[in-house]
Amino acid sequence: MQTTLRILMTDDHPMIIEGYQNTLIATKKADQNLIIDIANNCDESVKFMENSVEKNNPYDVLFMDISLPPSSDGKFNTGEDLAMYARSIMPKAKIIILTMFNETYRIHNIVRTINPEGFLIKSDLTSKELANAFQAVLSNPPFYSGTVNSLIRKTVSTNIVLDDVNRKILHLLSQGIKTKNLKEHIDLSLSAIEKRKKYMKEVFFIEDGSDESLLEKAKNKGII
Repeated sequence: MQTTLRILMTDDHPMIIEGYQNTLIATKKADQNLIIDIANNCDESVKFMENSVEKNNPYDVLFMDISLPPSSDGKFNTGEDLAMYARSIMPKAKIIILTMFNETYRIHNIVRTINPEGFLIKSDLTSKELANAFQAVLSNPPFYSGTVNSLIRKTVSTNIVLDDVNRKILHLLSQGIKTKNLKEHIDLSLSAIEKRKKYMKEVFFIEDGSDESLLEKAKNKGII
């Protein structure tokens, strides 16, 4: 008896998504029937998801790229936004994140907010790993690629505990954003941001007090 699996793949690179599709079809089990829909942007992905729910036939698996053109209404800007929306309207669907990003902050944030059943870094990806990930997500999730596992282990192994706001401050600083401009990205006053930076420098034993030394230590600890 065949099992029909409804799949939605969202990626703005048609050739990449064609490769994903061909790999799954070529490696599926004999008792699996795959129905695959393809979306190339946030608008198309939302439309596919909402239509499937309206028809009471939600997707079983969602492949989500992180970097996508935003939706026309501005509500969805990334695959992270789509994945969180999918969690709310299709709670039983399994989500596989695919991304080129390999920054510790981004990976930590995606795991915390989405908790995907699959998480693959595109630079790690081979046809075999994609096929293995798909079957593992169906039978025994989660499946995380080598880079994701390595970064998660490095973060967990550090004895420094930082909250999400402090991690975001470090991430923004590492992107070249100056302290005086951080309040444009974080809902804190400049003085509150300075206090958090001072705390982190004390925690990391930054003797020279420089942001450069703070970022270097945070990077070595696997926090950014």
